[in-house]
Amino acid sequence: MQHILIIGFVWPEPNSSAAGSRMLQLIKLFISQNWKVTFASPAAETEHMTNLDDRNISKEIITLNNSSFDNFIIKKQPNIVVFDRFMIEEQFGWRVTKHCPNALKILNTEDLHCLRKSREESFKNKEQFEIKNLLNTNITKREIASIYRCDLSLIISDFEIQLLIETFKIDPDLLYYLPFLFSPITTESKKNWPNYDDRKHFITIGNFRHEPNWNSILYLKETIWPQIKKELPEAELHVYGAYPPPKATQLHNPKEGFFIKGWTKDAKRVMSQARVCLAPLRFGAGIKGKLAEAMLCGTPSITTNIGAEGMLDEESDWNGFISDDPSTLTKAAIRLYNDKNLWLQSQQNGIGIINTRFQKKEFSTTFIKQIHKIQDNLAEYRTKNFIGNMMQYHTMRSTEFMSRWIEEKNKIKE
Repeated sequence: MQHILIIGFVWPEPNSSAAGSRMLQLIKLFISQNWKVTFASPAAETEHMTNLDDRNISKEIITLNNSSFDNFIIKKQPNIVVFDRFMIEEQFGWRVTKHCPNALKILNTEDLHCLRKSREESFKNKEQFEIKNLLNTNITKREIASIYRCDLSLIISDFEIQLLIETFKIDPDLLYYLPFLFSPITTESKKNWPNYDDRKHFITIGNFRHEPNWNSILYLKETIWPQIKKELPEAELHVYGAYPPPKATQLHNPKEGFFIKGWTKDAKRVMSQARVCLAPLRFGAGIKGKLAEAMLCGTPSITTNIGAEGMLDEESDWNGFISDDPSTLTKAAIRLYNDKNLWLQSQQNGIGIINTRFQKKEFSTTFIKQIHKIQDNLAEYRTKNFIGNMMQYHTMRSTEFMSRWIEEKNKIKE
């Protein structure tokens, strides 16, 4: 039996974020292989975190910059270690390498943080984002270094795979395209969806702590929703998401049909009740969980090019409309809401996207095969990654001594 240790940046919250749903998909995949799974995190526990005990997963609380992790990893001796985001690899990667040198190291990027942050900075500076914006930022250097130090990095978007290969010249063998893993939408599952006439109102959903989500909510409130409401006076916009701050709840205005609903335990239920999903994201990265959720619920959507990034083939049609122009988005939302035939065709487009791009069985099988293939010849595989070996030699020492310095500093404080 393989023992896989997942070191999480946060505890999984599948009902709060796409990252939480993604992590739960990975956990279920590992459990389906009859692997022993341990999930460890230095983060504080949260009210919305999934119950790992119910899934027969060992849960461990670990400490940053503390040698107690050395004893922990020596005792566990996992065959595979998954770092959830590059910041976790920076903190614990050198300790794993030191005490479990033969463990396969996998980086779960969630999305490319450097891409998301660079786009956010460009947006806030009112500049057009260009790839060159990525090249000189510290977060890019850190994230790319982390990718090189690991044996395999999971990339959720084919756009990001292309970016890493073409712009950063990363060996494709170090990258693995693993999108969301969904079972196909069947005729039987479609029967459980409410039909067009039984649905009403608009919905948007997303963790309020995620800056792209918060920005899109403000964009809806200030620019897009007033125009939709003017044409559809009976319509409402229901805004769901975990951890709404006071600045978000203050936007709640029933007279304007703008309802801040907050966290929901059942995102599929509220998504299925809505007629159209609005997701006018102006920056971000990865694959957008809210848009995948909409397709899984048969709910057409309105989004931007960044929102649809990584989810669409050139031959496919979107599950609604894509535009970066607010006026076009508004008109498309009204048309999609009112036109039943267009709505039904958009719904069918979403089924096609889910069933062709996110095939759980196909991607799961090939991913597990890739893990075994690397493990069977790990030493030779690592020899080919010269840049990674070089970075292990230099950066592992720097992160180690920085961590040790912080640990000693904390001891003095205590």
